[in-house]
Amino acid sequence: MDLLTPSIGLVVWSTASFAILFFILTKFAWKPITQALKEREDSIHEALQSAEKARQQMDALKADNENLLREARKERDTILKEARELKDSIISKAQKEGEEVKKKLVADAAEAINKEKSAALIELKAQVASLSVDIAEKILRKNIERNAEQEALINDNLKRLQIN
Repeated sequence: MDLLTPSIGLVVWSTASFAILFFILTKFAWKPITQALKEREDSIHEALQSAEKARQQMDALKADNENLLREARKERDTILKEARELKDSIISKAQKEGEEVKKKLVADAAEAINKEKSAALIELKAQVASLSVDIAEKILRKNIERNAEQEALINDNLKRLQIN
């Protein structure tokens, strides 16, 4: 049992060395350790506050981005609407101009047709007059005694005119 019970000298020296060590640790090591722990606690607290501020800023930026995106979409829709209106006005203007050009071309073509028709009628009248004079001249040149021969001659000349 001697091994299980320490001697009084050992207990006194152990207690004295522990007290000296405790005093030295308290005097020199305890303050720096507690100060380091305090600094560590403060830095962790500051990091948490910074993280919270960053999260709040991110939320604010996200809200701003959503607002900007909404405004950009509105502006895009406005621009597209104006572009459609401009396209429609250009198309309607082009259609109106096309109709005016078409009407003018039709009017010009009708006028040209009427001029050609008048010129053709004048030429036809001149040819009919010339042919009538030629027929009358041929009739007068021949001395025809009978009416049947006169009618045959006139019909023959008319057939020739229809062929030409």
